[in-house]
Amino acid sequence: MFKYIPSVLLLFVLIISCKKTVFTDSDYIKKVKEASVIQVHYLALGDSYTKGQGVSLSESFPFLLSDSLHKDEFITVTETRVIAQTGWTTANLILNIQSQAFDKPYDLVSLLIGVNNQYQGKSIEEYKLEFAGCLQKAIQLAGNRKHKVVVISIPDYGYTPFGANNQAYITEAIDAFNNVNKSISDSVGVSYVNITDISRANLPGLVAPDNLHPSGKQYKLWVDNMYALMKQKIYAR
Repeated sequence: MFKYIPSVLLLFVLIISCKKTVFTDSDYIKKVKEASVIQVHYLALGDSYTKGQGVSLSESFPFLLSDSLHKDEFITVTETRVIAQTGWTTANLILNIQSQAFDKPYDLVSLLIGVNNQYQGKSIEEYKLEFAGCLQKAIQLAGNRKHKVVVISIPDYGYTPFGANNQAYITEAIDAFNNVNKSISDSVGVSYVNITDISRANLPGLVAPDNLHPSGKQYKLWVDNMYALMKQKIYAR
């Protein structure tokens, strides 16, 4: 997760604030009555936490989420595309997004990025600028539909064997970075899911065999936490 890749400072990011859209169960019922099956193209943006370092592809949270959504009789997840690599910072993610081709808007986009900014000693100010750029790109890839985008908080690796000796410092730093990504998400009007508390739970089996990344069990808890919101995003038009 933490191999060093130089960052590129991204300038001139525009953040557009708007009122957050709230979806209710009535939206779900309405879509069920209107639709037969909704074809879903899902895009997951991030780093090793999205890629699923140390677990099988099927145990990573994007594919666990797609599998859970696919069980809804009115949803078919036809594509789960992951743009994420171990070691990526916000700058790396934007550069790699820009290098790829996209032929359609996505029906659901998740964004989880920032742990490597913290680990590599990048500044909070740099993270603010670059995370805002990542989020604007995620919105564009969702067809400029903010209500199709979900930001996921950074988990706390201080609660793993790898980070245990420096837990207090790591936890304080992760909280600071999460304060930034939540504040920006709120200001833009994009939904936010907190999975950090799950990563700090004192439960057996939450860490992968590498003693650093989440296990499939922890990813399943993430998906359970975000499932209802993700389903609402799909049904909302």
